[in-house]
Amino acid sequence: MKTSDVHISKQYTAKVTNKLVVVEIIAENPHGGWDAKNLATGKTVRIKSAQGLRGFAKQAVTSRPVATEDPAPIQSPDKPKIPDTPPPVANTLRVKQVSALDAAARVLAEASEPMNCRQLIDTMTEKNYWQPKKAGKTPQNTLHAAICKEIKVKGTDSRFEKVGRGQFALANG
Repeated sequence: MKTSDVHISKQYTAKVTNKLVVVEIIAENPHGGWDAKNLATGKTVRIKSAQGLRGFAKQAVTSRPVATEDPAPIQSPDKPKIPDTPPPVANTLRVKQVSALDAAARVLAEASEPMNCRQLIDTMTEKNYWQPKKAGKTPQNTLHAAICKEIKVKGTDSRFEKVGRGQFALANG
């Protein structure tokens, strides 16, 4: 198309983002070209040159109305809504395993003296209070770190207290 063929308020077919759409020329752009309204989306686009226009629109198109809110899904009043899936069933086969910290607190409650983490792990596995899920090489180090972290984070509210080097007992709280 030629620049002289472009008129304001006329509809043309133009290439916008690699698609051919119908646009209506709104005004001339001060930076060159024209401002146009994409009639399919209602957005304003810039046509930089007449070469971006492919020709007059074959039929007059009005812009689609813009919805202010999503329309509610239509349900027929005759049929009650039936859920598609059955409600979830609680899994009764899987039992939550007691944590190593909880098992250590239980062992220390039964013990009369402070214990180190290796003794705690041995007693917990012996009495079946706790079993390691994976074949870890140093569960006593993991338990030691967890007890120290609980003491540091909870402070006086912690279940454990450190009574000596590597020795833990239940807190008197």
